[in-house]
Amino acid sequence: MKNKGMIVAGVMSGTSADGINLALVRFANNGKHGRRAFELLGHAEYPYPIKVREAVLAAMNASAASVADLARLNFLLGQLYSQAVTATERRFRIKSDLVGCHGQTLYHQGEPAAFLGRRVSATWQTGEGAIIAAQTGVPVVCDFRPADMAAGGKGAPLVPFLDYMLFRHRKIGRIVQNIGGIANLTAIPAGAAAGEAIAFDTGPGNMVVDALTQKLFHKTFDGGGKIAASGTIIDEALAAALRHEFFREKPPKTAGREEFGREFAHSFLRSCGRRPKADIIATATALTARSIAEAVRRIASKKSTASRSNFREMVLSGGGTKNPTLVNMLRAELETIGVCIRLSDEFGLPSAAKEAVAFALLAHETWRRRPSNVPSATGAKRAAVLGKICYP
Repeated sequence: MKNKGMIVAGVMSGTSADGINLALVRFANNGKHGRRAFELLGHAEYPYPIKVREAVLAAMNASAASVADLARLNFLLGQLYSQAVTATERRFRIKSDLVGCHGQTLYHQGEPAAFLGRRVSATWQTGEGAIIAAQTGVPVVCDFRPADMAAGGKGAPLVPFLDYMLFRHRKIGRIVQNIGGIANLTAIPAGAAAGEAIAFDTGPGNMVVDALTQKLFHKTFDGGGKIAASGTIIDEALAAALRHEFFREKPPKTAGREEFGREFAHSFLRSCGRRPKADIIATATALTARSIAEAVRRIASKKSTASRSNFREMVLSGGGTKNPTLVNMLRAELETIGVCIRLSDEFGLPSAAKEAVAFALLAHETWRRRPSNVPSATGAKRAAVLGKICYP
């Protein structure tokens, strides 16, 4: 009987905390790298129950939290991830051999900071891998970020491993941009080797827009970007937001709710004064578009391999692609520097599935004992095998 290769379920929950993205991916037997080495068999999305989402958002970057509730949330998310895997397997009539689960980030601090007389960096993705393994009956690779941090990296971004494999081109430089809760890019110069890819978080993606839409309109997000489209950008508030110290930091750099969560949203709202609510959402949307474009401009202007790379395309993915107002704002910004937008869907990778596919790939590499961080993206001193394995 012909061996059809390993099937890996990739499970992703982003900083927007809106739910679970899952992808079923088949990897070729030979285990070689390359864009033809794997095939997306199916993908699905499962929203968190309302009370679970509220608990996750409350725990993110919280100054105080119940240890018991955090422990329970860890096991509860493991159950939800397990259910998502089995539901997707039933839907596509496929059984996985392995699960790669990113988990839900509650805290990420890529830079060392003072703590109890030492300087430490730290990250925490919750969702118990042992529960997933027990309930799905297959091994689980989870907790990917600490190994990169132990090697001197920031633990993020990790998706550039997939970006380089899929989107590098001999003659065209590409910016691979994901817009989730946080926005992040991978810049791949034309004809680049893996070590020449540059990757970092550009700032807020949907996070600030979602938070303000919830507060002002009692909606979890700006569906179709309709609210933003009806408003006018508040130039003074946008300029003030862009003066945030994160935007002045040099890559590699990473961001999360620690930088652009509740406190930032409250400050942003104050800077908008008494302007109409729709104007505030339009300005928050413009912040995402402008901060991405400014990051691209800085890369293109540097006297480096990247500046000679002939960047012409941005490959866009993530939840932000569902917001046409945001995409149009970004398109207008990039036109001034000669970069056109394409969706990852055009390359056979649905925007909604990309990050889940990435963690299926990382799990597969870990299972084969191969490193999968990109040191030029995370700042790590060496390549590292990522994740921890739980057995059923």
